[in-house]
Amino acid sequence: MSENKDLVDFLERQILIEEKIVDSLNLGIKDVENPPVKGVLKGISLDSKKHAELYSAAITLLTEVSQALTQKNLDEQKALVERHIQMEAELINKLEGVLPTIQNEKVKFLLNTILSDERRHHELLGMVLEMIVRRETITEDEWWEILWKNVPFHGAPGG
Repeated sequence: MSENKDLVDFLERQILIEEKIVDSLNLGIKDVENPPVKGVLKGISLDSKKHAELYSAAITLLTEVSQALTQKNLDEQKALVERHIQMEAELINKLEGVLPTIQNEKVKFLLNTILSDERRHHELLGMVLEMIVRRETITEDEWWEILWKNVPFHGAPGG
């Protein structure tokens, strides 16, 4: 139990640090006029905001009992994730196609950074689809299978 509490305490401290990073960057970029620098710093700020949300999700996983998704929830979330996997794949293909034609090294650097993010997003969405949505879902068919497995004699009279 103490190990779990220590981990939750650690995660809560990380949230505070990420929130400080977000506040500091958002305050700092107000006067930045260089669009690439401003864009990169804003991106880091958004990543820190995302990190704080992921730490919070980890705390929820450690402190609350997860409810199984309904079939409707599964279908909606699966469709959402699959749609975004497709969108990420299209973005990756477009960037991979245009990058060899870019002469400006600074633009190429920025587009390569975006491509790296898109690849990571694509991989992460695949893991979300497989590990989170699927593993936390019990479909109606699975409920029936669970129920049927535990019925003595499987419907035959007396065995």
